[in-house]
Amino acid sequence: MLLCGGEGMYLHRNFSSSGLVRLLGRWVPVQPQASGPDVAERLGQWLSVADVITLHAAHQSIRSAGIASPSGACTVGILDVEAELRRVRGSLEKSILARDAAAAHEPDTGYAPYRRRHLEQQRRMAASIDALRDRVRQTLAGVSPRLAQLAELDAVLERMLGRREQQLLATVPLCLEKRFEQLRGQRPGDAHAVPAPGAWLDSFVREFQATLLAELELRLQPVAGMIDALRIEAKQHQ
Repeated sequence: MLLCGGEGMYLHRNFSSSGLVRLLGRWVPVQPQASGPDVAERLGQWLSVADVITLHAAHQSIRSAGIASPSGACTVGILDVEAELRRVRGSLEKSILARDAAAAHEPDTGYAPYRRRHLEQQRRMAASIDALRDRVRQTLAGVSPRLAQLAELDAVLERMLGRREQQLLATVPLCLEKRFEQLRGQRPGDAHAVPAPGAWLDSFVREFQATLLAELELRLQPVAGMIDALRIEAKQHQ
């Protein structure tokens, strides 16, 4: 996960595989961190005692669930949710590239239009992916007891961590604003300056799009993981 604010951006070493984290880490200085808690310990800091009990119960129910053979509709379900994932991803990618590529190339307008576009795209992603995630959970619930419990665990995790996730993702526009100002402040003599006058804004728009696309993939990870579990379950019973 990431946090970008007045004191810089914090990147936990165990989350370094995230494409979004790597991308932002190239632009925003990372504060050196002393050895700290691992992922499990850090996650525990986000949860209340009641959350931990609920999560433990959901995890235990998965371990105890019967491994019944998937229903005959399993293959159809996989194809349906895979097609829906492709549709949602494609639609959001098209929106990101079309709407943001059309940004007015006027450096003097400042960062505000990009902040508004980023927030709009985040709302689009949240609405589309939430609906898709719910549909995939419903599909899993109808396949086998084990996948039904996995769907329930995903629902529990979303309720527990969703607010924290949104708080962290809300910092991404702040990181991009830092990048915007960094590029705008470069001069031709700077070691890493964009050479042509005005080209810095073209470079920023590309980075802006790349950041939104990386955020999209991050948001889709729970859905993709459940679909992978559905695919594995089906293969085991072929």
